[in-house]
Amino acid sequence: MAEANRATRPLSPHLQIYRMQLTSVTSILTRISGNGLIIGTMMVVWWLFAAAQGPEMFATANWVLTSWFGDLVFTASLWAVWYHFFAGLRHLYFDTGRGLEIHVAERLGWACIIGSVIMTVLTIIVI
Repeated sequence: MAEANRATRPLSPHLQIYRMQLTSVTSILTRISGNGLIIGTMMVVWWLFAAAQGPEMFATANWVLTSWFGDLVFTASLWAVWYHFFAGLRHLYFDTGRGLEIHVAERLGWACIIGSVIMTVLTIIVI
């Protein structure tokens, strides 16, 4: 009896055939960018702590933060700030009960991604 029912039950989505949707990608990006902001903030705190400790420790911290790695982390943190800003605005819009249709949610997701990249580039140009 159990063997007969097993053949008629629907199968859960398998990872090999599962297709990521934009709304899930934006949700994952929100979590990744939030954790990236923590790393960037910790680096700034380390830089300030090193400045308070003395010139030798500050030189080390300043060398790391002004290296290519520091530039990469701060550029990613800048993108994360803009992405979080736009994602927050999107969620405020969702909280009003609007924009919950799939096609609108996907457009807003693309707006968050593209808007954050554009604002990151503009911020780098201005700074």
